[in-house]
Amino acid sequence: MTSPLAAPTAQPTVARLSVHGLEVRYGEALAVAGVDLEVAAGTAVAVLGANGAGKSSLAAAIVGAVPVARGRVHIDGTDVTAWAAHRVARLGIAFVPEGRGIFPHLSVADNLRALLRAAVEPAERADALGRALSTFPVLRDRARQLAGTLSGGEQQMLALARVLAAPPRLLVADEMSLGLAPKLVDLVFESLARAKAQGVTILLVEQYVDRALELADTAVVLRQGRVDWHGPSTEAREHAVSGYLGGG
Repeated sequence: MTSPLAAPTAQPTVARLSVHGLEVRYGEALAVAGVDLEVAAGTAVAVLGANGAGKSSLAAAIVGAVPVARGRVHIDGTDVTAWAAHRVARLGIAFVPEGRGIFPHLSVADNLRALLRAAVEPAERADALGRALSTFPVLRDRARQLAGTLSGGEQQMLALARVLAAPPRLLVADEMSLGLAPKLVDLVFESLARAKAQGVTILLVEQYVDRALELADTAVVLRQGRVDWHGPSTEAREHAVSGYLGGG
């Protein structure tokens, strides 16, 4: 009697982003203190907490914009802890920092082209540029205008359009709605939702707790650089607001 064939062993799923024991320091000051975090491909995670909780430092360390003092960062299983930001970006990782990160002395169109040169094959760049301008029609009208002369809301549109023109594998967005009028906040979150529907993985640092949790699958609440709570976004609001977000 022949032996039955053994069932194939399931291969473990590799997270799009894994952070283990991450520390960020500015001199003697400890900004991020041993954070562990995993983000599955195609999902969105909201990072919440009070000002000074370490949210922006965590985001910047993940993409190589600030150095990691201790711990590891893996993207699709690749250890990128010591990589420079431009090298991380080549893996399809997009970072929209607080302050927008545009080139103020370039035109709107040239800002978009600058990103596309690094992220998109030459034959696909014209289509990608068209997608960016169609997502935010006001940018089409200002294509030749210097980015630094745009309003704050228009600059934020440009920062997001630069990313969505070539959807990344992972989008790390830091306070994208900061200082925007409510209608523009709606537009930002609608664009993020479209990106997620297209399969983009999102790590979102955000001041609007309710809007962030509507988008996110899971949430992490930071307090003094440490993970104070993590779990499903549907259970996160009371933990995010209670005690140190001042009522959201």
